[in-house]
Amino acid sequence: MHGFQEITADQLNALTEQGEAFTLIDVRSPGEVARGVIAGAKHLPLHLLPMSMQQLDKSQPTVFYCLSGARSAQAAAFAAAQGFGRAFNLRGGISAWASRGFPIVQLSSQ
Repeated sequence: MHGFQEITADQLNALTEQGEAFTLIDVRSPGEVARGVIAGAKHLPLHLLPMSMQQLDKSQPTVFYCLSGARSAQAAAFAAAQGFGRAFNLRGGISAWASRGFPIVQLSSQ
């Protein structure tokens, strides 16, 4: 058991539409993120994740994504190992999200 669950683009979209409270983390590089993100995402590059975990709310479901789902699977496994009870990896990454026709937005500076 790798400790995290997979979530599909359709399931993530349904969560968004239901107004579910969850944290969405984009673990891609700044250059990739500049081309657009899934609305509501926080940018947290994979290599900064270990230093930034304490900023995240372990009680909320946390969805990680990257371009294809490989890097975010590492992130979700790491989060699960850190005690996140509901860590999810977006299967297929932002590529799967975009191919379903779901919106990509520019990251708002926070």
